Amino acid sequence: MKKEELLNYFDDELLDKLFGFCYARTNDSYEAQELCSDIIFALVKAAHTDGEITSIYPFIWRVARNVYADFSKNRRKNADIYYEGNADDVLQFMAAPEQTDDSEELLAAIYRRIAFLTKAYREVMILYYIDGLTTGEIAKRQNTSEVAIRQRLFSARQKVKSEVTEMSETYNKPLALDKKEYHILGTGNPAWGDPRTTCNRTFSEHILWLCRKKAMSAAEIAEQLNVPTMYVEEELEILTYGENGSYGLLRKLENGKYAINFILLDEDTMEKATAIYTEHLPKICDSISEFVNEHKEEYLSFPYLNKKVDFNLILWQQVTTMSYIFSEMVEDVLAENYFADTSAPDRPFSVFGHVSNGKTYGAGWDGAGAENVCGFSKVHLENIYITRIKAHFHCGLNVGNDPQIQLALRAINGLDVNSLSETEKEHAAKAIDCGYLYREKDMLYTKILVSAIEDRERLFAISSGLYKGYFHEEAKVVAKQLATLIKQAVPDYLLGEWRLANRLADLPVLDSVVEALIERGLLTPPEDGIGAEGCWMSVQK
Repeated sequence: MKKEELLNYFDDELLDKLFGFCYARTNDSYEAQELCSDIIFALVKAAHTDGEITSIYPFIWRVARNVYADFSKNRRKNADIYYEGNADDVLQFMAAPEQTDDSEELLAAIYRRIAFLTKAYREVMILYYIDGLTTGEIAKRQNTSEVAIRQRLFSARQKVKSEVTEMSETYNKPLALDKKEYHILGTGNPAWGDPRTTCNRTFSEHILWLCRKKAMSAAEIAEQLNVPTMYVEEELEILTYGENGSYGLLRKLENGKYAINFILLDEDTMEKATAIYTEHLPKICDSISEFVNEHKEEYLSFPYLNKKVDFNLILWQQVTTMSYIFSEMVEDVLAENYFADTSAPDRPFSVFGHVSNGKTYGAGWDGAGAENVCGFSKVHLENIYITRIKAHFHCGLNVGNDPQIQLALRAINGLDVNSLSETEKEHAAKAIDCGYLYREKDMLYTKILVSAIEDRERLFAISSGLYKGYFHEEAKVVAKQLATLIKQAVPDYLLGEWRLANRLADLPVLDSVVEALIERGLLTPPEDGIGAEGCWMSVQK
């Protein structure tokens, strides 16, 4: 038998046996995929050499063992590419256009199977043919060269593109999926494990959307998206595992199907939910404005450690708490009257979101702590960020590596400019520019609000007065309407997370309250979005 007849033996049964051979000799399935791809490539090369084969299967396994011997010498765990040579070498084996035999069709089928076996190939295929990224964009995302990406696409873009679009009905798939826009928020400690990090492809977003409507198997998802099942299976594994193996964006059910594992409201439901709150915004804003005017002196009398205190900064510190109080009152009614029989999951971090299509709401409030810095045994920093304010920092900030915050700590009781080195003066200028410090003659003082750590627990005690005599009737009305909507839109197994649905409905409130207080002259925003506003710290000697 001539060697070129090898191509006729590449069927699913042979590939399964080759993969089993590789799996038994490697550390994991990805390494097995890599080795199997190398063996197939060696066999394809052999099929395009002169000579005859007396016994086909002994020849195949002899090649397999030889490739494995070479592979063992240079074992590569989780290799980025399945073939280290120039992938253009493979293309020279393609049948010429004038040839009439079926070699080209056989090779196309082989290449297709390689795509289904190789992890690195599949990842690039998804990004290129399904997510619609260019090779340059993929190279930047994967921190590699565009040449390497083109190798992983088998180096012949037009040929692969042709094969993809001309696949049989079973394997045919679109060149790109439409972009879906989600706004997914988190609450709690993200260091425990944030599953949002696994949802970074359009393909992922489409799978989430399908599993949001109903539990689906990999095969069902593949059929809906017109994408090969193996692509789907790997993406399901990633989305279910999440960042830490304990919390993913999907959950696998006992029947083997997959369902969404967090509250994700569609555009229509989100609009209805926020409308329930926004209907009451005039009353909420009027009540907060009235409360602020009535308690201004109490706010100013709080024992801040600054040389001087600006009421505008105090109000920026308090505004998030004040705007959330109405939502918390709604939550109390929901807990007592509508969801008393449900229990929330016990985990350090949770996510929730909605279909945004360009329209997003929300804000953030992050904190960071440090010990034994600039003469203080304990330091705690906090800042908010919303439409009007940019964040100074996020959770996980290392205060020991932030010279501007260190200067703010040193300047609480005043810091002589002349005592600073040239480098420190440069950092001080930046600290003034971002709102941490202000200067009076030759002295620097801390501009952001500073209080003692022992007073931290009562920072928002004054604003908590809004719980008394405000919003009670409105909270009952909102809770009743929202409970009905949540029970219609949220799967039964996620009802324990109804509080997060309430937070989604409340998202427009904070920005609306801020704008109302600005219109009334009670709040003044920073000109460029970042300043002393919305940032504060607590210290302990």
